[in-house]
Amino acid sequence: FMSETAAALCLSAGYRSAGDRMWQTLTLFFALMPCALVQLSLVFIHRDVSRDRPLVLLLHLLQLGPLV
Repeated sequence: FMSETAAALCLSAGYRSAGDRMWQTLTLFFALMPCALVQLSLVFIHRDVSRDRPLVLLLHLLQLGPLV
């Protein structure tokens, strides 16, 4: 998960340095949108399974939910 996100950010930085704004935007969108959707679904799963824990919610907001 983390390596895929890091690779997408490196690729996006390469597109930015080449001046290719459209591909940079598409790379960021298709890399970060699934991450956000996974985090959102994991927040609801954690709320259904256990009591509210603010640390878990914070980790999901920081995109570190799958590590929990």
